[in-house]
Amino acid sequence: MSGRHVAVVGAGYAGIAAAVGLVRGGAAVTLFDANRTAGGRARRIEYRGSTLDNGQHILLGAYHHTLALMRSVGVPENAVRREPLAIRYPGELELAAPRLPAPLHLAAALALARGLAFGERRAAVAFAFAIRRAEAAAREGETVAGLLDRLGQPQRLRRLLWEPLCVAALNTPAGRADARVFARVLRDALMRERGDSDLVLPAFDLSSLLPDPAIAWLGERGAQIVLGGRVLGLSRGASQWRLATAEGARDFDAVVCATAPYEAATLLGTVPALAPLAARISAIAHEPITTVYLQYDARVRLPFAMTGVDGGHAQWVFDRDALGGTRGLVAAVISSSHAQAALDHDVLATAVHREIERLGATLDPPRWTKVISEKRATFACVPGAFRPPAATGAPGLALAGDYTEGPYPATLEAAVVSGARAARTILDWTQTP
Repeated sequence: MSGRHVAVVGAGYAGIAAAVGLVRGGAAVTLFDANRTAGGRARRIEYRGSTLDNGQHILLGAYHHTLALMRSVGVPENAVRREPLAIRYPGELELAAPRLPAPLHLAAALALARGLAFGERRAAVAFAFAIRRAEAAAREGETVAGLLDRLGQPQRLRRLLWEPLCVAALNTPAGRADARVFARVLRDALMRERGDSDLVLPAFDLSSLLPDPAIAWLGERGAQIVLGGRVLGLSRGASQWRLATAEGARDFDAVVCATAPYEAATLLGTVPALAPLAARISAIAHEPITTVYLQYDARVRLPFAMTGVDGGHAQWVFDRDALGGTRGLVAAVISSSHAQAALDHDVLATAVHREIERLGATLDPPRWTKVISEKRATFACVPGAFRPPAATGAPGLALAGDYTEGPYPATLEAAVVSGARAARTILDWTQTP
């Protein structure tokens, strides 16, 4: 690709993966992002002297592409903390996977779990092994709730295990979530290699986890980085793409659009030939995620670094101090948070504080709280959801993002895979006679 100049619009995990792939393929890359901090919907923010994330994320050991990309751009090993799979609801359920080969580690975790009756253990093992063939286990168009009904999963097991895993992985409630995607996620995380099920917990903020080292890596290899530079429009000339920015128009041989879907729809909508695709992307339904941060004066002694909350607003509570972060900082995650996103922030933070106290922590009120609601955090992972391919049909224009075509829900891994796919699409296009 000597001499080819490619614009990557969006410096989230998808755009960064695309930019790295293009640079490795020999392209001259300019990476744009409207924000001054790279990372997209997984980036750092500053608040009251603390560094927070735009939303609490965890990774899995099965995120092979993300972890490989991190290694390749020089992310240190201590940037993440790996722990064997553990799901813990104090007083209700404690499940931890021992260090055995897969899938024996899962069978042992279910067999030894505290808080499950014999019938619940048997049903859980039967379900886990049924999804070894994900597409065969789940029927076309079936929801996760329908799959759980058909495979006879007890209500308590659904409430404490399968439904929380569903909403955590797909950010879509079990009653609407795509059973095939859920079964595929469980199969790939639990049934292949033991380490695939590990919880990979970021010790740094999400911008430091990958975007910052990747931006430095790209800069060292000649890529131009334009943070705080919004792309306003897109048009196709005789042989190049023209990007309209606040600083003026710039021409490129090819473009990767790696923005969120609603932003991609707006950008593609400026190209008449792409109006039908833009309309379909614009119609994609979304799900919110709300993260509630609570800063306490003293260390919070939660039962575990990651603790499940049953029957509350929050679904998972993270002790950021235990993960290598700020002393006394707790992050509570609420996936598919339609009702909570509508609440007054102080009311929601007070409710979450009480839920943390019910986990066994004796606390004074927090010094401050911060509620971050991403109203369009992910696409709604429902059966039949439209997910566009990387290739747009327009010469030299590719899409990247966790909403694009792929086997997994909207995760950091899906974003990284999509970015690599978009880079390959552009590289292949430049080599076509």
